[in-house]
Amino acid sequence: MSDIAQLVREKALAAHQATVQMGVLRTAQKNQALLAMADALLEHSEEILGANQLDMDRAKASGMRESMQDRLRLTMTRIEGMADGLRQVAALKDPIGEVIGGSRLSNGLLLTKVRVPIGVIGIIYEARPNVTADAIGLCLKSGNTVVLKGGSEALDSNRTIARILSEAAQKEGVPAGAIQFIDITDRQAVTELIRLNGLVDVVIPRGSARLIQAVIKNATVPVIETGAGVCHTFVDATADCDMARRIAFNAKVQRPSVCNAMETLLVHEKVAQAFLPAMLQEYFDAEVQIFGCEKTQAFDKRVQPASDEDWATEYGDLRLSVKIVSGLDEAIAHIARYGTRHSECIVTRDMENAKRFQAEVDAAVVYVNASTRFTDGFEFGFGAEIGISTQKLHARGPMALPELTSYKYLVNGDGQVRG
Repeated sequence: MSDIAQLVREKALAAHQATVQMGVLRTAQKNQALLAMADALLEHSEEILGANQLDMDRAKASGMRESMQDRLRLTMTRIEGMADGLRQVAALKDPIGEVIGGSRLSNGLLLTKVRVPIGVIGIIYEARPNVTADAIGLCLKSGNTVVLKGGSEALDSNRTIARILSEAAQKEGVPAGAIQFIDITDRQAVTELIRLNGLVDVVIPRGSARLIQAVIKNATVPVIETGAGVCHTFVDATADCDMARRIAFNAKVQRPSVCNAMETLLVHEKVAQAFLPAMLQEYFDAEVQIFGCEKTQAFDKRVQPASDEDWATEYGDLRLSVKIVSGLDEAIAHIARYGTRHSECIVTRDMENAKRFQAEVDAAVVYVNASTRFTDGFEFGFGAEIGISTQKLHARGPMALPELTSYKYLVNGDGQVRG
């Protein structure tokens, strides 16, 4: 066994050995640990920012694009947001032990279905250091242990945050093995982690489509798929153009590097003349690069021709595809072909079209008259999220506490035997 394989296995084993103790922690103890962890982030903010600066210096030297640097960058405001997320998780209802079903059988047996932790959760992620705090907090509250493998670009930030949170949690009685961070950059570490059947119960990849697909294709441990975000906004014929421009601008520009940012704008041909000229100008003023169909190019010579690849691309920066469509049918068909089942929006005053869009579009979150940027565990009131699931089994959309649990049946009898 190689040194890397041995290291990863030891961390997973430590997490596995802590599962029983972790699973029976009292709610008050978990909440106290979460509050202590939030305080620790603020108390050690200078140390965290210093570690993040090392990552940022390497990112700039390597030529990392600005949108990715934005995902990597920490500020005092973002650290405060991480701390607020931990406090919100502490305030949420503890799912462990919740009765979610049950019945009295005809033979007198009492059947009770209760939520329990999954066990050891492996999380593989890129760039965003806030994921470290979100993942640790959610796993702790849901009674799980966690093995984290962050990207090499955020190594110093992630390592520092994980250490600070682990130390704060242990002081409140959380078992020492419950929070594990793999602090090596070799990709072999990922390969080893996703094949540790018997030690790791599930892995959750967060990041680029390439990372997610690599984990899905190579894992032997069960995977919860968090998908890429090729998100669309469809401006219907009856849309309020001012509202549509606010929504479409926010969905693309507010934070273009994240998975819930819009990548393709679809515009009904009947509203294109009233909507597009001002919309395109707003985008160009914000330095957005536009790729469009021939009809869109006719509105502004700065629009570059869109290829078939553009419609399927998650840009993650200030680039946008724009297509004029004949109506709702074409918009839904386009989303079905190129979307990633993440977040989709229609802007309309026709509520029948809104209902049909929400019924027929296959995505984790489908909006009417609101920006796709709201697809987020914090915005949904979940405190934080472990990722946005685009699959249909077990979890879908922003994954928070309930999605990090399994269940078991408790059966109480008074001497019954099966005949």
